[in-house]
Amino acid sequence: MNQKTKPFPLCPVARGLDSVGDAWSILILRDAHSGLTRFDQFRQNLGIAPTMLTRRLASLTGDGLLEKRLYSERPPREEYVLTRAGRDFLPVLMMIGAWAQRNCGVDLARYIDDTTGLEIEPIGVDGVSGAKLGSRPIRMSLPDSAG
Repeated sequence: MNQKTKPFPLCPVARGLDSVGDAWSILILRDAHSGLTRFDQFRQNLGIAPTMLTRRLASLTGDGLLEKRLYSERPPREEYVLTRAGRDFLPVLMMIGAWAQRNCGVDLARYIDDTTGLEIEPIGVDGVSGAKLGSRPIRMSLPDSAG
């Protein structure tokens, strides 16, 4: 846990931001969801400095969102593949994009369902009640083990 989350060690938002809390990491995950896997692909697509990309890939790998896989033995070359935790981040990416569509200007790219050709309109829904997130008051509850 880093310095930013120490005052809030049980906050899931603070803990999540420890793993993916900077723009470069989120954009790397976006690109990985788009099928990019290799260092040079990320570097070219993002225009990121190699040292910064190396640090972000190491962090995402260390936090379990990406894993390295050898794709060439001679010369040895590795690619970065989404883990289950990394794949679980796709709805978060789509919700950030939907929020930006509503609040950050016009003429932004849209998500399109490849099967139907229709625009995707991501919404957050509580899996227990079915209620749209933001439609009811919420509170945070500490885990039983914390009390």
